[in-house]
Amino acid sequence: MGGGADSGSTDDSSDEEMDGSDDEMNESEDEMDGSEGEMDASLRVAHLSPDAPNVDVYLDGDAVLEDVPYRTVSDYLELTAGTYDVMITAAGDIETVVFDEALEVPAGEFTVAAVGELTDENQPFAVEVYEDDVSDPGDNARIRLVHAAPDAPNVDVTAGGDALFTDVPFGAAGAVEVPPGEYELEVRPATENNDGDVVATFDVAPEAGVVYSGFAVGYLAPDDAPADEPFDLDLVVDAE
Repeated sequence: MGGGADSGSTDDSSDEEMDGSDDEMNESEDEMDGSEGEMDASLRVAHLSPDAPNVDVYLDGDAVLEDVPYRTVSDYLELTAGTYDVMITAAGDIETVVFDEALEVPAGEFTVAAVGELTDENQPFAVEVYEDDVSDPGDNARIRLVHAAPDAPNVDVTAGGDALFTDVPFGAAGAVEVPPGEYELEVRPATENNDGDVVATFDVAPEAGVVYSGFAVGYLAPDDAPADEPFDLDLVVDAE
């Protein structure tokens, strides 16, 4: 901020008062700049564990999300980058803790996903942290796939004869940019030539300039699973 016009005064005390005022103004600006720069991390929570109940989520002992059902992806929480004690409990029952660990949250956008099973029948329960690339894809759309189906093998995802995702294991994620339009996504067990039998298809219509996450959830064989949650794809908008 610029100083006032020179009055030609030779009064030293007046100059000192003005200098002191400038110092206070600079300190105030610094404090404002610091407060504006504090919230530099965005964090959302995805409940992708099919046999887990509704949950509450705590950060450093404070409840930030309550009664979150399976297949919910929360809005982003604005945070200061740093280390947080993350605790996940059964909804309304703080004594039933399914996860309680410190997680490092850097600056940027991230998804914390509860995956696997409490029963550990196919995959152990775990919390995965995914960095969200929400940069503008321009004339294309960006789709990120997260494999969270506990009884599914590594998968390939094809569309119109093209392999979009290959050999994706449980818990992993990958992203691809595609032109906008209508696609039929074919999910297959991973093979060398990406030509395994199709186990599920999903129609999607990504739009230009939009960033999506597709969460593959549920069970390929729900009748034999700990929870009756059939295989599905939840497509959510990350940024537009």
